[in-house]
Amino acid sequence: MAAGGLVLRDIHATATPSWWPPAPGWWVLAGVAIAAIVLLAWWRARARRRRVAIVRLFDHQVEAAPTPPQQVAAISELLRRAARRRDAAADTLQGEAWLLHLDAATKRPRKAPMRTDFSQGPGRLLLDGGFRRDVDPAEVDALRALARERFLQWMDAT
Repeated sequence: MAAGGLVLRDIHATATPSWWPPAPGWWVLAGVAIAAIVLLAWWRARARRRRVAIVRLFDHQVEAAPTPPQQVAAISELLRRAARRRDAAADTLQGEAWLLHLDAATKRPRKAPMRTDFSQGPGRLLLDGGFRRDVDPAEVDALRALARERFLQWMDAT
């Protein structure tokens, strides 16, 4: 063959792969990502429903008591039930020891002074409020807000 008789053609590059459909690895990655998002959404919805149920339990028990002293007694009972989840012997504490235990459980920044909302604040109503003939409803409301926060914390609903 003569050199002039050869037909030479340019080199053709292969076609670039299309972006669709993706490779199997991308399908697996997308499936794992979707499963993680669904699992996270389910977990958060479950935690939200649990918190709402715990708040409803607290509010229902306190509102079911017809008088302020009975409301204080209901708050005390709920706090003692929740305390049992943290420490089996906590519900047997009495007087100042019980109030100090309620104060010590407060989440606080490191090296911050210990809060004394129960031992020196509105929480002192727990000592004898359930036994008094008359209790100021404003005091009960202050105690209720404080106790509700502690109850939610101990029930892991915060």
